Amino acid sequence: MAGRKVEQARNFLVTGVPGVGKTTLVRRLCDQLTRFHPIGFYTEEIREGGIRKGFALVGLDGKRGVLSHVNVKSPYRVGKYGVDVKAFEAFLDPLRLEDPTGSLVVIDEIGKMECFSAKFVGLVKELFDGGGVTVATVALKGPGFISEVKKREDVLLFEVTERNRNNLAEKLVTEIQGVLL
Repeated sequence: MAGRKVEQARNFLVTGVPGVGKTTLVRRLCDQLTRFHPIGFYTEEIREGGIRKGFALVGLDGKRGVLSHVNVKSPYRVGKYGVDVKAFEAFLDPLRLEDPTGSLVVIDEIGKMECFSAKFVGLVKELFDGGGVTVATVALKGPGFISEVKKREDVLLFEVTERNRNNLAEKLVTEIQGVLL
């Protein structure tokens, strides 16, 4: 469901409840838009013995990092997870997301953990204000930057639900191609 329609939006946000399939949707988009050479990252759970212990960062170039883990000692915490802000920022640097030659940037996700990094928040603002196309997942709820980014006039906001998650990728691919072509 699109929250609002704007003329030639270049920023696409995908939201939904945890576990509904936002990351899966973003990965499908990347597979279907390979000819545009997307750059960016997605997150995935770190599981040990079948139990979620944290969240990993996976670059579309294959590089990996850790965003958070139960064993990370950090003043930045979300529930039982310590967030490693320095490692997150070090992971972002070689991705060169702010490079103007990147026509399609994918970010999974704009959430509470990621927003502990002022560098990340600044990067997202720069991307959204730039000339490329940005596709990002964003937490369904959250104050500050999470709320702010969803209210921007230059975004199309889509909510993933169990009912639409299998068809939403096709709609988004059409919208994104319409801007990139």
